[in-house]
Amino acid sequence: MRPRILQVCAVDFTARRFLLPLMRAQRAAGFGVELACADGPELAAVEAEGFRCHRVPFRRSYNLPAHARAWRALGRLLARERFTVMHAHTPIAAAIARPCARRAGVPVVLYTAHGFYFHERMRPALRRAHIALERWAQRHADYLFTQSEEDLAAALAAGIAPAGAAEWIGNGVETARFAPEQFGPEELARARAELGIEPGDHPVVAMVGRLVREKGYLELLEAFARLRADYPRARLLAIGAALASDHDAAGATIVERARQLGLGESVIFAGLRGDVARLLALADIFTLPSWREGMPRSIIEAMASGRPVVATDIRGSREEVVAGETGLLVPVGNAGALARALAELAADPERARAMGAAGRRRAAELFEERLVIGRQQARLRELLAERGLEWPAG
Repeated sequence: MRPRILQVCAVDFTARRFLLPLMRAQRAAGFGVELACADGPELAAVEAEGFRCHRVPFRRSYNLPAHARAWRALGRLLARERFTVMHAHTPIAAAIARPCARRAGVPVVLYTAHGFYFHERMRPALRRAHIALERWAQRHADYLFTQSEEDLAAALAAGIAPAGAAEWIGNGVETARFAPEQFGPEELARARAELGIEPGDHPVVAMVGRLVREKGYLELLEAFARLRADYPRARLLAIGAALASDHDAAGATIVERARQLGLGESVIFAGLRGDVARLLALADIFTLPSWREGMPRSIIEAMASGRPVVATDIRGSREEVVAGETGLLVPVGNAGALARALAELAADPERARAMGAAGRRRAAELFEERLVIGRQQARLRELLAERGLEWPAG
């Protein structure tokens, strides 16, 4: 029987949008790969690729009874199925899955921190509580991967994991999939027509992110309103929607704020899309004014698309964006600084294009998906060998 890996995350969106490339690579290597996460519509696409999906009622909340139910369900699954490897993702699911897997005797227990929930602007007492939880949960795991170098440094400094049991793997995308030259003039013209963007509209500012407060949408709308004072034909393309698991009903507030600011049709709420690469090819500038991130994939996608990036100076984003070279960094929550940065790039298209080209080179060198997957596969091979377990024959 070939060794089996169970990938675990809280929500179906994460599974489909972020974990599928790793799952495909592990299956290609010869592992039996399965998924455990909360039920949701995105699981149909995962199952359509032949992956078995186990519905575990994870909840992104502080609801302890709900977490107890998820613990019991996952415990029963792990006791019944006997996986070789359990690989956890996302804070809530990972906090439950690590001790649960160790209790069930899973030989190799891994955790990828896509971004620790604690951050530098969190209230000190709450930050200490989240660090303590991560420290306790990681005691039940064998290895920690972090996508951000800052997260690795934080994990080592806080004693979440020892230096010999943690490493940075980065984050990445299949950069060729975002190459803007794949979309010819006719295709881009159709995309503009679908969205109502006229040929003379400039600048087109794009953002990809869930429609929630912490992504910085309200500050972005304020900044965009100021930008339009000098660029009345500017357009803002907001790509994304709130998830059912988001405890933030700000979507209507964000749309209403755009109306209050008189932005009208200059703001395009495109919703959740499957053609992000095509839409990024329409943009002059990409922005992500988040309050907190792990290692945002949307910035890497924008860089791979050759777009200059204006982002907030936070963990993850500042690791991807080289200020003054591939984009600009601004303080969190500062609409004025955000407006000035957008205006700076709008006023100098040649500089913006040069930043976009530099970002594309950086994405190809550092954030190629196969490199990130390769680092994980290499470490997993070593961990299996340490336990006398064989890598599958393929």
